[in-house]
Amino acid sequence: MTRSARRTRRTVQAVGAAAAALLALSACSADSDSDSASGSGSGSGEKSGGSEKLSGTVNVFAAASLTESFTELGKEFEKQHPGTKVVFNFGGSDSLAAGITSGAPADVFASASPRTMKVVTDADAASGTPATFVRNRLEIATLPGNPGKIASLKDLTGSGLKVVLCDKSVPCGAAAQKALDASKLKLTPVSYEEDVKSALNKVVLKEADAALVYKTDVKAAGDKVEGVEFPEAADAVNDYPITLLKDAPNAEVGRAFIELVRSAEGRKVLTGAGFTAP
Repeated sequence: MTRSARRTRRTVQAVGAAAAALLALSACSADSDSDSASGSGSGSGEKSGGSEKLSGTVNVFAAASLTESFTELGKEFEKQHPGTKVVFNFGGSDSLAAGITSGAPADVFASASPRTMKVVTDADAASGTPATFVRNRLEIATLPGNPGKIASLKDLTGSGLKVVLCDKSVPCGAAAQKALDASKLKLTPVSYEEDVKSALNKVVLKEADAALVYKTDVKAAGDKVEGVEFPEAADAVNDYPITLLKDAPNAEVGRAFIELVRSAEGRKVLTGAGFTAP
């Protein structure tokens, strides 16, 4: 083989090797792009533009007394996180806790007392340690204009008055009993109701003259009832704990909702409803 031919052959080999290397580099780049696209995630934790994008439904079990404030916060949460939906189950804390420990699908539990939250933690159904986010105290709800001239807790024991209490198993009922015991008063209500909204509704519908409910519920009812404060309420203040649940179907969104509740924005909504800071 001539010197010229050998030189030509080496040139062709070099060009071929360079082309092969270029093709391999292109393939690696394509695989990397493909991996990045397939690893973008889906569901509640999808990332977009470097920040986490939340999506899906979050189920929140919350004490009945949180109805107005949590409904407002739920709308704000959906506004802040398009693609999410907050579904609430409001009711007596004891029945909500029982539902959770029986396997009801829920992401967040906000209770009106540590005692009912303990039902959930004792069943190992909470994720982490529940945190107290607000407090609430009792107030007497009377008919508009207070025709019964009720001015104290003792006045509720007067004959001829139809008074309603929450059932002793729910936080508002336990608090009412605690206040009555502290005052050494005995009260026989015309009915015990399953949650604070049901007790308040008896007065709104004029089926009762008064009810022992939370200050927040009196405020939420507006001019449908009249509120009467009493000093013994200071002996029965309820702490409200909140927690993410262990088997939460949408834990990321649940965690984000709790963050909103405990934020300055959430605190503003809750104190505006009549709750106090812990």
